Amino acid sequence: MTGLNREWILSSRPSGSARPEDFTMRDTEVPDADSLSPGQILVRHSVFLHAPTMRNWMDAPGNNYYPSVDLGAPMLATSGGDVVASADERFPVGMRVTTIGFWQEYSVIDATVMPVRPVRDDMTLVEAMGPVGMNALTAYMGMIEVGQAKEGETVVVSGAAGSTGSVAGQIARILGCRVIGIAGSSQKCGYLTSELGFDAAIDYRTEDVRARMAELAPGGIDVFFDNVGGAILQAAVENIAKFGRIVLCGQISGYDASTPVPGPSNMMRLVYGSVRMQGFLLGDYEAKIPAARDQLWEWVASGRLRHREDVREGFENLPATFGDLSRGANEGTLLVVTDEERAFHRPTA
Repeated sequence: MTGLNREWILSSRPSGSARPEDFTMRDTEVPDADSLSPGQILVRHSVFLHAPTMRNWMDAPGNNYYPSVDLGAPMLATSGGDVVASADERFPVGMRVTTIGFWQEYSVIDATVMPVRPVRDDMTLVEAMGPVGMNALTAYMGMIEVGQAKEGETVVVSGAAGSTGSVAGQIARILGCRVIGIAGSSQKCGYLTSELGFDAAIDYRTEDVRARMAELAPGGIDVFFDNVGGAILQAAVENIAKFGRIVLCGQISGYDASTPVPGPSNMMRLVYGSVRMQGFLLGDYEAKIPAARDQLWEWVASGRLRHREDVREGFENLPATFGDLSRGANEGTLLVVTDEERAFHRPTA
């Protein structure tokens, strides 16, 4: 296979929100299929996911629990595409997959290191990366495996109008929980209650979050699904129930900060309340992903779970569209499609 392979490299470390100027596009050669080592596959990407955690990957090395993209290297990203060359019999040529790839049109993926997940024939790549993609699966594992939400419990979700939070809250509702969402506008709060079935919503921009939590959950919060951190996490700690669980999914409030956002200041409340606070990664539950994906797809197909995809177009627009995450200018899972025909193709249609 010959030809040019466009890629976006990280050319400077962002200060605050990532800007298009922090990236540079360059042309390279499409990798030679004959040069693949055992376990490697060559993927032609058609869809890219923009996720808030990618901002962490742009920082300099220093935290060994998350990757740091080298300056001059292609940006790391969750992506979907089709296998065009393979040195791994698990992923033959022609198979559609989602994986952790790069901002490249073609990427060599080491399937012995990176997660590579086949896409079902009854799904498009957009569906595989949206309703049952990384964000939705993260919501599933966080609510069910980590939070262990149970019928009748009170669940609060921060960042509830976002891609992960909206799914987490709906899963809690499906499980029979009372669900309260926290979002940043009256419009978003209305969306949570009127369209997604949340029992209540708190606008953190105009309301006293701690006081509203106490009012809406007088018996305490059984599960707090945290996407934000900072002051909102502190408010939840002050309102957590005995034997409550705090699920640490993300820390959006600190992704663009120059210093880490402080954690809870009243840790003894967690001690005396026998509260469990746990962070997690989707990869911690890799063996459970196929079953979780099937369950999510069933809920979506039956109308019990709603999902929004905010689909943009153009490989050349990857850096510019990423900035919409920090500006809150996206509605739903933010995806960039670079090949519309492949991105929306469903083999069984």
